Amino acid sequence: MYFPSVPANLAKTLRDRRSRLAALVDFPVILWSGRSTPRNYPANTFPFRASSHFLYFAGIPLEYAAIRLEAGSLELFMDDASPASALWHGEMPKRSEIAQLIGADAAFPLAKLASRAARAATLAVQDASTYLQQCEVLNRLVSLASSPLGIDLELVRAIISLRLTHDADALTEVRQAAACTVAAHKAGMAATPGAKTEADIRAAMEAVIISRNMTCAYPSIVSVHGEVLHNEQYHHQLQPGDLLLADVGAESHMGWASDVTRTWPVSGTFSPTQRDIYNVVLAAHDACIDKIHAGVEYRDIHLLACKVIAEGLVDLGILRGDPEYLVEIDAHALFFPHGVGHLLGLDVHDMEDLGDLAGYEEGRARSDRFGLNYLRLNRVLQPGMLVTIEPGFYQVPAILNNSDRRLKFQDVVNWERLAQFADVRGIRIEDDVLVTETGSEILTAALPTQANDIEQLIQGERTSNVGWTAGKFGLKSQPRGGYMKRCREIFEKIRPQLIEERSGWFVAIEGYSGDYFVDADKAVAKQKARQKYPEGRPVIFQLKSVEQEAKEKAEYEVGDQRGREIFEQIRDELIKTHYNCIVIVEPESGDYFIGSKESVALKNAREKHPHSRLYVFCLN
Repeated sequence: MYFPSVPANLAKTLRDRRSRLAALVDFPVILWSGRSTPRNYPANTFPFRASSHFLYFAGIPLEYAAIRLEAGSLELFMDDASPASALWHGEMPKRSEIAQLIGADAAFPLAKLASRAARAATLAVQDASTYLQQCEVLNRLVSLASSPLGIDLELVRAIISLRLTHDADALTEVRQAAACTVAAHKAGMAATPGAKTEADIRAAMEAVIISRNMTCAYPSIVSVHGEVLHNEQYHHQLQPGDLLLADVGAESHMGWASDVTRTWPVSGTFSPTQRDIYNVVLAAHDACIDKIHAGVEYRDIHLLACKVIAEGLVDLGILRGDPEYLVEIDAHALFFPHGVGHLLGLDVHDMEDLGDLAGYEEGRARSDRFGLNYLRLNRVLQPGMLVTIEPGFYQVPAILNNSDRRLKFQDVVNWERLAQFADVRGIRIEDDVLVTETGSEILTAALPTQANDIEQLIQGERTSNVGWTAGKFGLKSQPRGGYMKRCREIFEKIRPQLIEERSGWFVAIEGYSGDYFVDADKAVAKQKARQKYPEGRPVIFQLKSVEQEAKEKAEYEVGDQRGREIFEQIRDELIKTHYNCIVIVEPESGDYFIGSKESVALKNAREKHPHSRLYVFCLN
């Protein structure tokens, strides 16, 4: 057990964390680290990974240890290594040395823990042997972390409130993991021309992680079968027409994770169909990152990704109809079935051992809708939160060949056109994003996302991801990741000269050239841009006055407030007979619709109010 580079201020950081916990709970807390699990016999174990909740307050990955927290103090419980263990594992730090390192107030052998366990709350660990010890020491059955009861539930809510946002030391660790992950992905791209199998590229990527004394935050996904979302097979031969999806992230030696995905062509060049779909996914990726600000609903970011993907697939002729309607009926989920991202921190899916208690704000429930069921995060963004943004496109046979879905979406999917994109099995683009006081910061921005830049990395040429110039509009050079912002800046430059004569018209902007195309018909404006820039990603704006935009925003806020007022008026009565059901409110009429599932309530609401803005609430 060695700690090669423990931060100098670790003890202070840990004191600050437990002081903040003490302000939230008034009972003692015991957290266990867990222990390694045998692979096939006791001495041959899987690599040990301490409980993330333990790590948050203890700082270092101690095995077979526990800490007791109360009123801001920390007591460490662990046994000193036996003299015989030095033969196999080397000299280990003493309990007293570790206690000093983490700023513990006292340290005891593990056998003393039971005498200090009265009234203590805890969180269940993942390994069975430690879980049995938890129940024995606390003299009660410890509920699972995803469904805690009593004071354990109080503790869960307190820890969630602390771990949702990250302190400076945590961000230092995450930045290190992110930098390592970026280097690993670049190594994978550089290794592609000489690689024969997926395993060759995986080896190149994980070699970078190991060389920096880090581990993988999760089993690497390096696959030409990107339609298998968590594919852990690496034996496939690489073929020139393949796309390789690499979802690989480093974990710092202190336990903090990064999570990044890139998709690139094995040949070094995207085919026209691959580039078309890639640019659709990239447009969703950039739009979502541009929307990240404190106060924004993450669910709205997911729905934005759905809409942008639907728009792109309509433009390519794969889907038919209005993109907003396609999202409402979940047609986009045929190709983008998962959520747009998740929390990130000590866990790659941070605190997911707590089920939806961490990912969903209190009072919200996971939807049963095809397009929302896999949404992992449904919270209002706060400064200090770390999230991933990872839209994708997949052709999953189990989804696309499902007879019920074929029937349901027969009028909105052009299956013949889709067949022309058979060389696109799966594409995902994922970055790690910090919510700041003024917007967001992409921690993995050093890894290019533009198709041309990725091709150049594979081909061994110098990339151009450091900045850009928008020509006649005089926009300042900006780092990668701000395409939507660039288009918005262009739009704000030209809006004053267009708004008087063409109010209500649409403007299609190609962000890299700075060119724009105006028409009263949205589709025509986009078509004009496509004619000049077939591989471009035009962004559409509508010419509205500042006053009109402010009015629409105010109307939305009024509707939101009115919807919440209606729900609060009916909530107490309905919860008695419809606990955990979904309520959809139409604020103008005051109508509300109840269903055991969101899709049921939504269908009923849309039948009566096909064009109204609706608000969704959960009775719990």
